[in-house]
Amino acid sequence: MTLYPIETGNFKLDGGAMFGVVPKSLWQRTNPADANNMIDLAARSLLIEDGDRLVLIDTGLGNKQSKKFFSYYYQWGPHSLDRSLNIAGFSREDITDVFLTHLHFDHCGGSIEWNDDRSGYRPAFPRAKFWSNRDHWAWATQPNAREKASFLKENILPMQESGQLHFVDRGPDAYQPESELGFGILYVDGHTDKQMIPHIRYNGQTLVFMADLLPTVGHIPLPYVMGYDTRPLLTLGEKGAFLKRAAQENFILFFEHDAHNMCCTVKETEKGVRLDRTFPLQEVL
Repeated sequence: MTLYPIETGNFKLDGGAMFGVVPKSLWQRTNPADANNMIDLAARSLLIEDGDRLVLIDTGLGNKQSKKFFSYYYQWGPHSLDRSLNIAGFSREDITDVFLTHLHFDHCGGSIEWNDDRSGYRPAFPRAKFWSNRDHWAWATQPNAREKASFLKENILPMQESGQLHFVDRGPDAYQPESELGFGILYVDGHTDKQMIPHIRYNGQTLVFMADLLPTVGHIPLPYVMGYDTRPLLTLGEKGAFLKRAAQENFILFFEHDAHNMCCTVKETEKGVRLDRTFPLQEVL
């Protein structure tokens, strides 16, 4: 197995929204804001090469939305999905599976592109299976008013219309140690219903793709919960249980949204679970 970090592009979001009820005087210590109160974020995917299978976890924002849409997110930096895949030695046509932690636009927007004459949409990975789960798919395709702006039908429905959509078989427990993709999955509901958090065994260690359970290093303290979470009190419990296990088992946490820290480990302290150290994924490859 070989792992590749795939930088699909950086953007910005309001710091207050990213940290909910936590005062700016606290969260800006780890995530400093600009003059517009926006903080730096990444849209970082992970590519897993395992035998003949090439699995991409999440696909970033994509590029098919309007200039007005992207103006809200202050994109910055040189990264793109195609450029990062090419640096790793691959192209979209090589991807066999796209695993989507959830269907918010910043996680799945790169899955779908315009067709040649811009009359409709098509999968951006023509040979890939797209993986979601039935409960989250129902949640995303019949969105509540709060999340409707994050579940864009043009990012989602073409996966089904193309015949490339597949659902993972979910067991009865929140943690599923094995899946069709070759890694374990933790199901969490605080951010959005049935978000999937991949747990990948690599060289005797467990690497966890954090998605929106833990957006950045700055979100490690338990009360630091995003205003975007639909069930913040549920997030508190889910995050607390996960971080305790992560500290005990020395998990490597791989961040999708931390623009300045790719990976970290955590440790138990008198104040609860806290950051141990940060490092690039290349350190453990």
